[in-house]
Amino acid sequence: MELLCIGLSHRSAPLAVRERLALPEPRQVELTQRLAQAPSEALVVSTCNRVELYVAAQDGDAAREQARAQLSLLGGPEALDHLYEHRGEAALVHLFRVASSLDSMVLGEAQILGQVKEAFERAQGAGAVRGELTRVCAAAFGCAKRVRTETAIGRSATSMASAAVALASKVFDGLHGKTVLVVGAGEMGEHAARHLRAAGASRLVITNRTLARAEALAREVGAGCEARPFEELQQLLTASDVVVCSTASPVPIFTKENVGAVGKARKLRPLFMVDLAVPRDIAPDVGELPWVTAYDVDDIQKFVADNAAARAGEAEKASVLVAQEVARFVKERSLREGLPVLARLRKSAEEIARAEVERTLAAMGDGLTERQRKSIEAMGRAIVNKLLHGPTAKLRAVHLDPDSHPDGHRLAGAAAELFGLAEAQEAVRAEAREEGRAEAANSDARSAKG
Repeated sequence: MELLCIGLSHRSAPLAVRERLALPEPRQVELTQRLAQAPSEALVVSTCNRVELYVAAQDGDAAREQARAQLSLLGGPEALDHLYEHRGEAALVHLFRVASSLDSMVLGEAQILGQVKEAFERAQGAGAVRGELTRVCAAAFGCAKRVRTETAIGRSATSMASAAVALASKVFDGLHGKTVLVVGAGEMGEHAARHLRAAGASRLVITNRTLARAEALAREVGAGCEARPFEELQQLLTASDVVVCSTASPVPIFTKENVGAVGKARKLRPLFMVDLAVPRDIAPDVGELPWVTAYDVDDIQKFVADNAAARAGEAEKASVLVAQEVARFVKERSLREGLPVLARLRKSAEEIARAEVERTLAAMGDGLTERQRKSIEAMGRAIVNKLLHGPTAKLRAVHLDPDSHPDGHRLAGAAAELFGLAEAQEAVRAEAREEGRAEAANSDARSAKG
């Protein structure tokens, strides 16, 4: 099975392209199932900053074309100009770096690991991950945990929400005396509300299409925070100094028309708006209103660039850990795939030799002495040993020292195919699936223990 990663992110594609590819959860599941036609496996990671398809397939080239076709359907042919592709070990390295937040817009942010885990759980629920991707993801989660434990990359890390709040505080020289509106009560909205409260916002208002969710978040944030119905959005906009929005709306909630409509009531008082959503909640032309300052996620990225520079040293340490974890995974996979094939190869050859020896002995009748019979049986075993000596030595060398055989993990599959061990290959896959499920369960258990 070859691992592929095809996608785009804030590093390769402008926001306008990313928001066309942003997928709600049901469509992520549909795409995962389309890509995961047996024996392939698939995983779709879709966040505000990236859409990536991970596929484990026996025919890597066919899987690549299918993935590109799906992304072209979603984002238009021009989306293909912004795609990056990683195959084999390079795909492993990329996933491990993504899960460890080394490829995030905000270096060290913790949300991405949870988002990749959620993507894995969705794919698992859809039956789209079985053996290979289960093991790959379990290893990536373990790597991310090691990075956060052994480096300071996640300590006091700036999140998108905290960066947005810091930016608002900078613009207004603090949030004391300001009325702040949070639109959206999802995970990002929750982070924003907590940071706004900590930053000293005098009045914090949360609105959400589901009022109960806004009320629950307001209770969690505490005194000075209130929830209001989404239907009051225009009135709330009129009264606010700062708006932070992050909803799952496929179209902008704030347009130049509906924001401009409150200008007179506000007496053109400055309004600072931060959009943390992809697709955007604030239409790009809202910022053309002279009394409005609007930021989107790409603007936030520029603001947090200093944060990334400050963490460069920790990122280097983390990159070393990622390289170690990838090497360990490749070595373990080599061992896992090679040994069963080696055993089955020898068993198959010995069965063939034994059958041929018995047929020969039967044809020769009862005239043979016991010594002659044993000599013929020994000859059969000797032929098997000499024929398998080379392949056995090679496979054992790979197992004992995978580092010196970078492509060694492919040998087991090639040997199984060359010697017609289809049953053995399937047995290896079945064992791998079981091991993968066990690894995932162990990873979850370790994560639960913290």
